[in-house]
Amino acid sequence: MTGMLLAPRTTSDTFVSAARAAAEQAARDAARADRERRLSADVVAALVEAGFSRALVPARHGGTAIGFTTLTEAVAAVGEGCASAAWTGSLLAYTARFAAYLPAEGQAEIWADGPDSRLVSSLVSSTAGAVPADGGWRLSGTWTYASGVEFSDWALLMAMVPGADERQEARFFAVPRAAYRIEETWDTVGMRATGSHTVVVDEVSVPAHRTFLMDDMFTGRGAVSDELRHSQPLFAVNGLTFAAPVLGAARGALKLSERALADKAARGAEPAESQRIAHARAAGEIDAAGLLLARAALSADRERVTEDVLVRNRRDCALATQLLVGAVDTLFRAAGTRGQSASDPLQRIWRDANSAASHMVLQFEPAALAYTRGPLDAARAGKSPRS
Repeated sequence: MTGMLLAPRTTSDTFVSAARAAAEQAARDAARADRERRLSADVVAALVEAGFSRALVPARHGGTAIGFTTLTEAVAAVGEGCASAAWTGSLLAYTARFAAYLPAEGQAEIWADGPDSRLVSSLVSSTAGAVPADGGWRLSGTWTYASGVEFSDWALLMAMVPGADERQEARFFAVPRAAYRIEETWDTVGMRATGSHTVVVDEVSVPAHRTFLMDDMFTGRGAVSDELRHSQPLFAVNGLTFAAPVLGAARGALKLSERALADKAARGAEPAESQRIAHARAAGEIDAAGLLLARAALSADRERVTEDVLVRNRRDCALATQLLVGAVDTLFRAAGTRGQSASDPLQRIWRDANSAASHMVLQFEPAALAYTRGPLDAARAGKSPRS
């Protein structure tokens, strides 16, 4: 309308718009990516171009001013097209947040060529070992489930090392791509294109400035950054990393269901009441899950979270994931044999959602036990429970 003043586009608006463009490309490639068990180089490039790899990079290294609320929305947008692409984009962003806990010299190496270095991480290893060496450590081992490793520039790998009083402590090590090899071990029912393969390191020297204590990241202390998004404890936001792709996948399933209902109506056929009821229930559950995740993200954007908010966020991310998987299950059953066709994207979404929800961070039981621990401890100490 002539004369109307439009609100200026913010960095957040631009990021989400770019994420939606990447989602379109990921959606076109989703069936092939699922079949061949890998994202295309073009899809990964689109994620990087959209800004995922730099979203949580410290501003001093060229990172953008993206908060957890915007990042959650952007990851979910990609998830509507391809859950594996959303998972990869989410981990590109959040692993860069891990690297903010490296000493300044280590950060300078990671982002020497700019803020779009592609970082992956793994905490899972039965063989990892690191021994002190001149100026640092000597690292060896194998690490599984390193999502996106095929396209990585650096890997952050966790190993137990001798700490104070010879007690074992967990430490992350930043290793450049030239220093590790990849074993293709990821071949699963769902989330097939995440490329969550195994990283192998053989006697690699890692200088002290490319390591940090995992406990610092868990507690949100020691980050070489004064930005709030780098000082939040891990569990305040960790659930968002893995729940946001499931939110996008569930929204994608709901769109397919809506399209199926509309197609029947357009042909003059009346959709079954059971399908309509299933659609409405799933829509409500997906909306509820989205609100839970939005609150968790917003709380981490506003101020450093308290312990009460931390355990609530952890609970809400796990609960939201249960709601989302339940909604996708409902839509999948309501679709009948049509949704089970190998050519129908709904079955891929169903596999992806159920597979993603198995991640240890999204399990409700430990989140519930953590949530109730505070009131129980308070009661034992004779204090009033939290409101």
